[in-house]
Amino acid sequence: MSSYYDELETRSAEARAAALAEALPEQIARAKGLPGYAEALAGVDPARVTDRAALARLPVLRKSDLVSAQGPGAPLGGYAARPVHGFAHVFQSPGPIYEPGGIEQDWWRLGRFLHACGIGQGDIVQNCFGYHLTPAGMIFENGARAVGAAVLPAGTGQTELQARAAHDLGVTAYAGTPDYLKLILEKADTLGLELNITRAAVSGGALFPSLRAWYAERGIACRQCYATADLGMVAYESEAMEGMICDERVIVEIVTPGTGDPVAPGEVGEVVVTTLNPDYPLIRFATGDLSAVLEGESPCGRSNLRIKGWMGRADQTTKIKGMFVRPEQVAALVARHDEIDRARVVASREGEMDVLTVRIETSAGDPAAYAGTVAEVLKLKGTVELVPPGGLPRDGVVIEDARVYD
Repeated sequence: MSSYYDELETRSAEARAAALAEALPEQIARAKGLPGYAEALAGVDPARVTDRAALARLPVLRKSDLVSAQGPGAPLGGYAARPVHGFAHVFQSPGPIYEPGGIEQDWWRLGRFLHACGIGQGDIVQNCFGYHLTPAGMIFENGARAVGAAVLPAGTGQTELQARAAHDLGVTAYAGTPDYLKLILEKADTLGLELNITRAAVSGGALFPSLRAWYAERGIACRQCYATADLGMVAYESEAMEGMICDERVIVEIVTPGTGDPVAPGEVGEVVVTTLNPDYPLIRFATGDLSAVLEGESPCGRSNLRIKGWMGRADQTTKIKGMFVRPEQVAALVARHDEIDRARVVASREGEMDVLTVRIETSAGDPAAYAGTVAEVLKLKGTVELVPPGGLPRDGVVIEDARVYD
């Protein structure tokens, strides 16, 4: 297998600037013709947006903008270049918010990451990302097809069946959240099944150093990428294991949260991404994630911009068990029951697994009465703890991330 996915990965700075000067005006013009951008890009001359400095003068697009623009008559909010029926898939993520998806060659651009993981022809990938409504399963499947790997569309759950399938089929690679592979391996150990998994491509949650080391001790090289349902892949790890290299079809900026103004190199700020996908041209899309530019080029030879990886959230939105939990969901939980005064979601760790605890301030006495609402509103199951009126801090925090990332 070649070291690089294509020649784009090793371009010179001059070649990158020239390509950007050509591609960026085309994408801005494409976006300007869509209803969703009618106001934001009014008066913008696409021909003059040829570099990062010009791009930084355009307004930031936030997920809340997409949510408010979407509705029965405009399910994609006027931001897509095709009608809904023109896409192979349409997904629903928590919010709810709808995202389009294609089945064209490497539409989500995950092939580049899987190639960097050493996954390709001859591999069988056990894809443990969800296939139900949310796009992660199809995102990784599309990438596996791009590199010629076979896919076991496993989804989540039924760990014993997952372990048996991995053994029976001779699965060689895993795709999924960082911690679920550990459950499969431990279940295989319990059942006395030998597995052949040597590579893991993970996303959707923090890859803690202790977990990566645990996999390495079992002969599994585990690397992670940063991708979103809206943008596809944003950045990925290579064999150099120094930060994350930005994808070749996105433009990544790090800005002061809430302003859209680029920060100085090396400073922590919010990740803002412009995608060059012609089907869904998101311009300066604010992810809500924090990161920083890692200066210099990767020792692996890939020359694109690097970021330090995920460094937290610019707001309180938090990814737990591979799913985002948003402040508006916590508010919806409180609104479902008149006797609830307020609630606080706490994300913690137990071993190598995420743990969700929902602390509810109420005079009621039965935590089980709220378990169904928690699962329905947050799309996750967790432990419910009741505290008496006045028992939660008045600090404005509704989602607390108590996990340690060192």
